[in-house]
Amino acid sequence: MTVQQDVVGAGEGLEVWIDQDLCTGDGICVQYAPEVFELDIDGLAYVKSPGDELLQEQGATTPVPLPLLTDVVDSARECPGECIHVRRVADGVEVYGPDAQ
Repeated sequence: MTVQQDVVGAGEGLEVWIDQDLCTGDGICVQYAPEVFELDIDGLAYVKSPGDELLQEQGATTPVPLPLLTDVVDSARECPGECIHVRRVADGVEVYGPDAQ
């Protein structure tokens, strides 16, 4: 089963956020999904708004575009800081990341 079938098969919207307290600044997320993640001058990764604005507030979320879902999930899986959280918008349940069940 693909990531898209597993999580978004029922049309669920997803959002992603980064815990900067755990971010190691490796930039793996930016390599996978530069449309969603960006490293700031402080060396930490942040999510970007759909309008490409860097969201620097702690806990800021951004929607996960369906075409980039696999890249965002791979970012969460490969992140050495285990700081990327992907959750369903409808109920806030984390589906990928360190707190996923």
